[in-house]
Amino acid sequence: MTGFLDAESYARAALTYLAEPGDVRLGALIRTRGARQVLDAIKAGDIAGAAAQRAMERWRVRLESIPSAEEVAGFCQSGIRLIHPGDPEWPGQLADLGDAQPYALWLRGIADLRFNCLRSVAIVGSRAATAYGSYVASEVAASVAARGWTVISGGAYGVDAAAHRGALGADGVTVAVLACGVDMPYPAGHRDLLDAIAAQGVIVSEWPPGWNATRLRFLVRNRVIAALATGTLVVEAGRRSGALNSARHARDLNRRLMAVPGPVTSDLSAGCHHIIREWQGVLVTSAAEVIEHLSPLGAPQEAREPAGAAESAGAGESAGAGESAGAGESAGAREGRARTGSRAAAVIDRDELAPETAAVLDALPARGGMGPARVAVRAGLDLRTVMRCLGVLAAGGFAERCDAGWRLRRT
Repeated sequence: MTGFLDAESYARAALTYLAEPGDVRLGALIRTRGARQVLDAIKAGDIAGAAAQRAMERWRVRLESIPSAEEVAGFCQSGIRLIHPGDPEWPGQLADLGDAQPYALWLRGIADLRFNCLRSVAIVGSRAATAYGSYVASEVAASVAARGWTVISGGAYGVDAAAHRGALGADGVTVAVLACGVDMPYPAGHRDLLDAIAAQGVIVSEWPPGWNATRLRFLVRNRVIAALATGTLVVEAGRRSGALNSARHARDLNRRLMAVPGPVTSDLSAGCHHIIREWQGVLVTSAAEVIEHLSPLGAPQEAREPAGAAESAGAGESAGAGESAGAGESAGAREGRARTGSRAAAVIDRDELAPETAAVLDALPARGGMGPARVAVRAGLDLRTVMRCLGVLAAGGFAERCDAGWRLRRT
């Protein structure tokens, strides 16, 4: 959503100000009555039922914090966008959260969230990671990203930061799910890292711009990390770690759950060993094993390399191998690799794009910007197809987001 705001979108945005995420009572009301009617009812103080009345009192306390539609549209003009169920970019797997699914999500970054979460792994762990944990997280993230998998994490110190940096170093796509507004550099020491994630992937939050993180919000946020990802990998975690909370959500959502073993004497590996022993998490030691476990029919062909190569290659080496491997691929296969955001996308020629993707590229302006709806009209395609193609073009380096929508990428 860029540059304009319909009534449903504004209602969804307003509800992110009124209620903390994961409020199942509000989620049930939205499901049965729609966001617009629920917002009107809260403003009017007209919701039946004693329990609903108590909840409404809690929501009404924040009525004065709701911005105007113009202010919300201003966020979108500044590079922040809002998505909600029904939008082309909305990840359908969030419906697995039931009435606890987000009312809407605020995003900052160039990547298409829905498309890039189709093949994704959440890599989480301790903020106080050891050198071993940081190394494993970075290496696994770089290797899976170079193979076209999106890396999802929470933007925190320790394992999260190592996973994001590993994916960025492999020119892959990474998603940071925050417990504060997408415009808030939290932690403060990660301002540059978060900007790099936005430039190459996407930052996600259920909280509106300008809102700060709290201890409870981190735990609430973890369910979204688990729901977005195909599977969750815990690299290091103590028995009382927040990463174990993410793993519990992944288990409850029937997502693939994995853990990296560590020394039996390390408190930071106790949570991983608990996941393997008590929650039937799969023990993994390499990116190839992660992909094999996440792929329905086993690892993709490019992942079936000797384990030593996957474990010893750095981010640059993994990406370089991907470039040479793509030399004999078909145009369709190469475009598929472009969608992943790996460095192999750089070898794709404009003439090798699929017809629909090429039509969207031809419709984009070189200057200014254009919203997806206008692009759809110019390209003669439906909006869902255009959103998919824009994700491909952004990952391939042909297009980029701007304040006014989308445009050809400037070199």
